[in-house]
Amino acid sequence: MRRRDRTIIFFSLMGFFILVFIILPLVTMIGTTSPRSLLETMKDKEVIHAIWLSIYTAGLTTLIAFIFGVPLAYLLARYKFWGRSIIEGMIDIPIVIPHTVAGIALLSVFGKGFLLGKPLSYLGIKFVGAIPGIIIAMLFVSAPFLVDAGKEGFASVNPRLENVARTLGASHWRVFWQIVFPLASKSILSGAIMTWARAISEFGAVLILVYHPMIAPVLIYERFETYGLNYSRPVAVLLVLICLAVFIGLRAISRRGKE
Repeated sequence: MRRRDRTIIFFSLMGFFILVFIILPLVTMIGTTSPRSLLETMKDKEVIHAIWLSIYTAGLTTLIAFIFGVPLAYLLARYKFWGRSIIEGMIDIPIVIPHTVAGIALLSVFGKGFLLGKPLSYLGIKFVGAIPGIIIAMLFVSAPFLVDAGKEGFASVNPRLENVARTLGASHWRVFWQIVFPLASKSILSGAIMTWARAISEFGAVLILVYHPMIAPVLIYERFETYGLNYSRPVAVLLVLICLAVFIGLRAISRRGKE
């Protein structure tokens, strides 16, 4: 057997281990959930509302991250300025800190009586115990994925294409939307998918800000704490199946765009 073949076999075994480690708990959880309990869970209005709220708020979070994150990603990819590395490091902070800490940090700004929460409350905008609170919690922990992916996508576009288009009379705005953005769109789409996935799975920061109305992860936690595994597991299985279907669909769209 050639050395190259032995290396491939070794890598395959190592990869198989991590693959089994990821898949086995999910398959076991799904396999130990009876179809009857899953069907009853699908008829539970509280469960359906929590899952729908998770999908809805994660979608809005992704849209907000796109609107504000793409311009930042472009600036970080295209321009060198003092403090750029500091900004890049700050963007990734939400990925590494405990998300309960993120929730407390957000509460210190958007809580009633605090920096932004107090003036916005006079305008009728409430974050604690309200849907806007869910969105800002999701946005805080998931936006770095879109910014980082967008930055890599823009960095992969040759600046000469922009310069040529500018010399032909195209405005900076037109060059961005007709040349740069389409070429970086695959990376941005991948970042948006990861942003949505991270948002819908968020628990800690949301729990600090908004216990009610409940998103799916908070509902699963409550049912586990109150009634135990058998009552919370069908909800977890239903959420996994829905997210898996959506995630596969989004990945298929992403791959189709790359062909």
